Amino acid sequence: MSLDTLRTLIPDYAGDLRRNLDAVLGDSRLSAQRLWGTVLATAIASRSPVVLRELAPEARARLSPEAYTAAKSAAAAMALSNVFFRTRHLLSDHEYGSLRTGLRMNVIGDPGVDKVDYELWALAVSAINGCGACLDSHERVLRAAGVSRETVQEAFRVASVVQAVGVTVEAESILCE
Repeated sequence: MSLDTLRTLIPDYAGDLRRNLDAVLGDSRLSAQRLWGTVLATAIASRSPVVLRELAPEARARLSPEAYTAAKSAAAAMALSNVFFRTRHLLSDHEYGSLRTGLRMNVIGDPGVDKVDYELWALAVSAINGCGACLDSHERVLRAAGVSRETVQEAFRVASVVQAVGVTVEAESILCE
């Protein structure tokens, strides 16, 4: 199985997704490490076994072992923090914001790769998970580090395509049974 296989699994009614997948993977303004770390982290966040199975080998081939592990850790850390901070943000009682989280997320402080790359991957996963507070936080860190809005947008553009492909492929696997 491969990226070519994933393309063939996208149904004709979602042909734009196939073209968008080709565009974000083939014509990205992101460096290879940023792109493939984003792809891996968002494939994990998409919760699609098919998308993850098809994209992970390509990401492994294009990333250093450290970057591959860091992208996985970004997905894991955001699975935790996105739920926590999205919930705290959405609750009407803002006093929850003053309470200690009591959650360990040491990897964010020392991800094993360039902090900007990790923040970009965390932002992309946060886009899929819908945590506005996390998106704002990661975007602020990235912008303070000199990352352009276009680069930030490219990360959530990749996230949107990976997520849409995951949803569509998983739906088709159920509807075609």
